[in-house]
Amino acid sequence: MDITASTLDNTRAITNTEDITRTPILNTGTPEEKRRELLNYFQATFDQYEQLFQTLTNEGAWFEKAIPLRHPLIFYYGHTAAFFVNKLMTAKLLSERVDPYIESTVAIGVDEMSWDDLDDKNYRWPSVKQVHEYRQKVRAVVCDFIESMPIEMPIHWESPAWIILMGIEHERIHLETSSVLIRQLPISWVTANDDWAPCRESDVAPDNRLIDVAGQSLKLGKDYDNELYGWDNEYGRFEVNVAPFKASEFLVSNQEFKTFMDAEGYDTERWWTDEGWAWATFSKTRHPEFWVSDGKNYRYRTMLEEIEMPWNWPVDVNCHEAQAFCRWKSEVSGKQIQLPSEAEWYCLRESIDTDQPYWDSAPGNINLEYWSSSCPVDRFRTGSFCDVIGNVWQWTGTPIDGYDGFRVHPCYDDFSTPTFDGRHNLIKGGSWISTGNYAIKDSRYAFRRHFFQHAGFRYVESTAVTDTSDNPYETDELVAQYLAFHFGEDYFNVTNYPNACAQICLEASKSTAQTRALDLGCSVGRTSFELARDFQHVDGIDFSARFISAAVELQEKGKVRYFIPTEGELGDYAVADITELGFDDIDMGRIRFTQGDACNLKPIYNDYDLIFAGNLIDRLNNPTQFLSTIHERLRPGGILVITSPYTWLEEYTPKKNWLGGIRENGEAADTYTGLQRVLNEHFEEVQAPQDVPFVIRETARKYQHSVAQCTVWQKK
Repeated sequence: MDITASTLDNTRAITNTEDITRTPILNTGTPEEKRRELLNYFQATFDQYEQLFQTLTNEGAWFEKAIPLRHPLIFYYGHTAAFFVNKLMTAKLLSERVDPYIESTVAIGVDEMSWDDLDDKNYRWPSVKQVHEYRQKVRAVVCDFIESMPIEMPIHWESPAWIILMGIEHERIHLETSSVLIRQLPISWVTANDDWAPCRESDVAPDNRLIDVAGQSLKLGKDYDNELYGWDNEYGRFEVNVAPFKASEFLVSNQEFKTFMDAEGYDTERWWTDEGWAWATFSKTRHPEFWVSDGKNYRYRTMLEEIEMPWNWPVDVNCHEAQAFCRWKSEVSGKQIQLPSEAEWYCLRESIDTDQPYWDSAPGNINLEYWSSSCPVDRFRTGSFCDVIGNVWQWTGTPIDGYDGFRVHPCYDDFSTPTFDGRHNLIKGGSWISTGNYAIKDSRYAFRRHFFQHAGFRYVESTAVTDTSDNPYETDELVAQYLAFHFGEDYFNVTNYPNACAQICLEASKSTAQTRALDLGCSVGRTSFELARDFQHVDGIDFSARFISAAVELQEKGKVRYFIPTEGELGDYAVADITELGFDDIDMGRIRFTQGDACNLKPIYNDYDLIFAGNLIDRLNNPTQFLSTIHERLRPGGILVITSPYTWLEEYTPKKNWLGGIRENGEAADTYTGLQRVLNEHFEEVQAPQDVPFVIRETARKYQHSVAQCTVWQKK
C-alpha cells in the first residue's frame, strides 16, 4: 500500500513568511495570550513534523536503517510524541501513559552512544499506522494539557509550560536530525515535492580569503531568567579573552573542498588526527557524504533530489574531514589554519544584532525561511562575512562542556551530560532547517566527530588552543558520589554495599539456573559486574543516562576517573580501575548496560533467572504496579531480590502509592507487610529479611549511614 498517502495527514508545509513560527518569548503577554501562543507553536511543530515524513514513499524507508548506528525512521516518527508523555509523567503532570508498548519501544536510543541497544533482533517495531494513530492520541493529550495547565508569567524552569516547550523544541531538533536520515536513504525511497523545494541557484564558487577579526573579551552563557527557552548547557557563565584572528570570508564550498580531494586528501594520513584517520580508513570514505559519484563525476544529494553539483554551495562534511582540510590548508599556505573555537564563532556572531524571535526576516538561510537545502555561500552577507548563521552548521574545534554554574533539568538529566566526554564537538550557527531553539544565538549542540549533520565549516588563522581531552574526570557531583559508593573505599567497617547485595543474589540463586540476571536501578554498575562472575548474561538498567555512561566507560575502557569533594571547592581525584577492583577475570561481554524505566521496560527484558531491585522501590512513582508485574519477567522458580531503606518521600512517590510507612484505618502499616501483600500471589518468600547497612560519602566529614532491608522471593 501507499503508506504515506493512506496514513499521514495531508497538511500544508510552512512556505511563506506569514506561517513561519518563532520561538516564544517567555516574559511577554498575559497568561492566556501565552497559552494560545504555546498551543499554536505546538500545533505548527507537530504539523511540520508530519509533513517531513510524508516524503517517504515505501515501507523500506520507514523500517530500514539509513545508517547502521541509528534507528530506522519509524523510531523517530514515534519518539518525539512519546517524549511528551515520558516527560509529563516524569514531571508528575500526567498520571497515565497513552501506549506503554510504543512509549517503551521508542523512548531511548537517539544519540550514537555506545550503550545504545541497536541490535535489530531486540526490536519489534509498530506499524506506521499504529504510530500515526498514537501520535494523534498524544496530540490530543498535549492540547488538552496546554488548555488546562496553570500558567504564570514569566515561564521558567519549574513551570508546567516548560515541559511543553521542552517537548516542542525536542521535536524541532528531530525535524532536523530526521531530515539528515532521509537525506541518507536511497533516492528511490523518497519523493520530492514543492513543500520541501531546494534552492535552484548555483554557479562557480567565489575565491575564499582570510579577513581580520579583532580580539575581544566575551561573557558566554545565559542567565536562568533568560526570555528564551534553552537547554541546560546554554546556562551558566564562561568568560574568555579572544586574541585577534583571521576567518574565512565564506564557508568552505564544494569547489574549495575539491582542491583538498585533488591533493589526495583522503589518502594522506598526516593531515588527519589519529581518530580521524581511523574513521577514514575504516569507512573507506573517498568523498563527502552527500556527493554521489558515478566513477568520473559527482552529483549532489539534497534531502529529496539528486542534482548537478552546486560547486558554490557549502560542503557537508563531518568534523574529521573539516579538521583534515584545515591541516592540509596549513601545510600548503604556511599559516596556522584550524577550525574556529566556540568563542571565535561568537566574535563573528556579534555582527548580527538580532535573534530568531525578533528578526523580520532571517539574515541567513535558516529557520526554513528560504529553501529546503543549502544555497550559494555568497548569498547572505553580514558585514565582511557571509553565512555567519544558516546554510549549514559550522563545526568548531571546541568539545562541548558545561559552563560554570551548569545544572541539569530534573526532567531531562541526560540531554547534555552524555556528551561531556571530549568526543563531541560543538556546532554553531544553524542550518537551513534549524528552527526553534536550534536557530537562536545561544544554542549549543554537539555531535561526535564522525557524525553527519547538515554541517560544514569555515576556517580561521588562529593561535587558540582547545582542550581535546577524551578522558576527563567525572565532575558531575551525583555521578561521582555514586562512583565512590560503588568502587571507592569502605567506611566505618561497613562493607561495600553493591558488592554485598551481589553476594546475597548469587547465594540466593545458586540452586537455580544462573543464565540471565537483571539489575534494575543499577546506578554505575558494581552489582552488575559482580553478577557477571556467575551469570552468563546480565542486563544493568538505570533511569539515568549519566549513571549508565559511567558504567559503560568502565566496561569499555577499564577505568573511570572521578572527583570527590573533601570540603567546599576542595577535593580528591580517584580512579575506578577494573584490574585494581579484581574485575579483570570477568567477561565484560556478558554485561549490557542500557537506560530504561523500571515501570515501563521494553518487552525484550524478560526470561530472567534473577532480578535484583536495589534501593529502587521507594524511588518509583508506583511501586505496587512495578511489583505486581515483575513476575512476568522471571522464569518459573526465578529469584527476586529487593533491598530498600524504605525512605518514602512524596518527591518520588505520591503518598497514596507508598507501600508502607503509613497508617491504614488508624493502624501502622510497614513496608515489609506491604511487600508481602503485593508479592504473595506470585512469589514465595524463601528466607527471613536481613539488614544490609551502607555508607555514602558526601564530603570528608559528612556521610550518610543507612540500613536497607533485603527480602528474597522465588516465583511460584
